[in-house]
Amino acid sequence: MLRALSVRNFAVVESIDVEFEPGFTVLTGETGAGKSILVDALALLLGGRFDALQLRGADARAELSAVFDVADCAAARAWLEAEGLAADAEDRAGELVLRRQQDPQGRSRAWINGQPVTIAQLAGLGALLVDLHGQHAHQALAHAGAQRMLLDAYGGTPSLADDTARAWREHRDAEARRTAAASAARASAAERDVLSARLRELEALAAQPGEWDELSARQRRLAHSRALQQTAGEASDALTEGDDALVSRVARIGQRLLQAASIDPALGRAAELIAPASIQLDEAARALRDYLRSQELDPGELDRAEARIAAMHETARRHRVRPEELPEFEAATRARLDEIAQESDLAALTAAVDAASRRYETLATELSAERQAAAAKLARRVTAAMQTLAMKGGRFDVRLEPLREAASYGREEVEFAIATHPKQAPGPLARVASGGELARVALAIQVSSSEVAAIPTLVFDEVDAGIGGAVAATVGKLLQALAEGRQVLCVTHLAQVAAHADHHFRVVKLSARDGVSSSLDALAGSARVGELARMIAGSEVTPKTIAHADELYRQHRRAGVRSS
Repeated sequence: MLRALSVRNFAVVESIDVEFEPGFTVLTGETGAGKSILVDALALLLGGRFDALQLRGADARAELSAVFDVADCAAARAWLEAEGLAADAEDRAGELVLRRQQDPQGRSRAWINGQPVTIAQLAGLGALLVDLHGQHAHQALAHAGAQRMLLDAYGGTPSLADDTARAWREHRDAEARRTAAASAARASAAERDVLSARLRELEALAAQPGEWDELSARQRRLAHSRALQQTAGEASDALTEGDDALVSRVARIGQRLLQAASIDPALGRAAELIAPASIQLDEAARALRDYLRSQELDPGELDRAEARIAAMHETARRHRVRPEELPEFEAATRARLDEIAQESDLAALTAAVDAASRRYETLATELSAERQAAAAKLARRVTAAMQTLAMKGGRFDVRLEPLREAASYGREEVEFAIATHPKQAPGPLARVASGGELARVALAIQVSSSEVAAIPTLVFDEVDAGIGGAVAATVGKLLQALAEGRQVLCVTHLAQVAAHADHHFRVVKLSARDGVSSSLDALAGSARVGELARMIAGSEVTPKTIAHADELYRQHRRAGVRSS
């Protein structure tokens, strides 16, 4: 509910701060005092469009703010959470703060809970907080989407409507997948032929991971095998062949040093160092003989290795990959072929489309039946309410127009139509009803659907335009009844309406050197009776008028509610 509204430099308002209570609140005042300005300011805080003429002066910057209690408004809290705008402190207390500024240069800024937001975000949240009715405010009932949502809420089918929309999206996505697969089928077939031929070639080659590196090393070794054998043979001969062989010579030197060390121990160290050298030379000679025995040349081995290298190199060149990448390239080719096979399974995709279509049709058919029943019931109730609101003989219809193509919201468009008098043919609500009539029809709809409505605050401007007497009293009674479950604010010029309110504010126009301005006074007791008397009699208020106003006030004030 709306708890407070603050307005600075807006139209004729220099500065107004007002706190609101639950229940039914009216704003009254003389013509031109600016009763609707607070409603206009609230509309701007809820995402409305600023007009430069609404600024108080050429150099003034309009400052608007509102505080809402959203502790009992789950939809608003969910929206704030989804948008990342649920400030911890405010959210715990259930408090929501909206702010908006407009400067003379036309720049507009907005905040939700102290965080900058777009005007579209203000409008999205505002639709969950306040329902404004009047010529100069959001007229939600004029929009087909709002009418459809109201009918679904009245019929208790919002979740069914959500399921229908979800099924429609699933069907649309399934159709898109099938269409994409069908359009790509020819290209996929050509790609499949290319990939199949490539895979046959790669499988025939059968390149193995690590094979290229191993082949390259073997080819280098085989290409130098004769030189390697010659080097090994010469080294072996030098170590072991002939009287001058290194192994024999070192062994003799070691023996002589050992003999000499028996005479001079100082030579013992040299003899000790030569002994392991002799052993290592002997082992080297043995390793060289083993190497030479193992290097029996196979004349065809080098040719086979070079032929394999050539085959792998040519295949890699043809497919523009490196030879060592051939095994991975073969695996990727096989994986892409499997992927194409799955993508081209049109039978499976068609089955998915058919299943999604059947689900949507089942849900949409059920939703249509529920809407038909709810439309008839709502039309009867609103028509009955219209008879008491200066539209005697009028009729309210809820039309369900079949769509040529299925939509996310079902198989039909919802349209509210009215005839405001017996001789008039029902027409679309937005085109047939005047501002006052639209406000009263909205009131009738709100009262008729009050048990299912979720928006916590209702604001009516010009709801009493063109009526008086008993009809005005009926409007006041309906607004009072509507406020039993929600907060209701109403701008009115009729005492019969104002007398039913739980709280009463009077807007007063003041003259000043720099122009005119408006102020707001909370009325209670005799001050409220005096305002009712002014509304009844105008400027000539008599004791008889005051007595009448006092009787009217006492007659219509609601028992058990703390009223002003």
